[in-house]
Amino acid sequence: MSKLKQAKTLVREILEKYEWCKDDDRRLTSNIWALQLSEANNGAGYNWANNKDFMQLYATGRLMSATTIKRARAKLQEMYPHLRGKKYAIRQSKYAKTWEEDLGYAKGKFITDEIGREIRLPYKD
Repeated sequence: MSKLKQAKTLVREILEKYEWCKDDDRRLTSNIWALQLSEANNGAGYNWANNKDFMQLYATGRLMSATTIKRARAKLQEMYPHLRGKKYAIRQSKYAKTWEEDLGYAKGKFITDEIGREIRLPYKD
């Protein structure tokens, strides 16, 4: 199984199980790492006091990177609305407007395509 598929499977499992992880990548990452550390210790739990073991596991790629976890979470929340947290809609509406303005779409003109849909054209000076 590819790393991204593995990440998506694990991230989805955590998002469905723990509501508080839907809006917090640090908590999500911590929960995933806790599971992986437990597996690395043959299911005997984990001991956070041993930072050297954690660093070795992370450095050798036996723990997923925080970036991979974040990307998997973002893709899953885009595809499956029930995995979205309370902050998802706020983030989307806040940034969408900014991106449209930065790209020049806010001042754009509309044209009508062949089936009657309005298409916004980017603003050009």
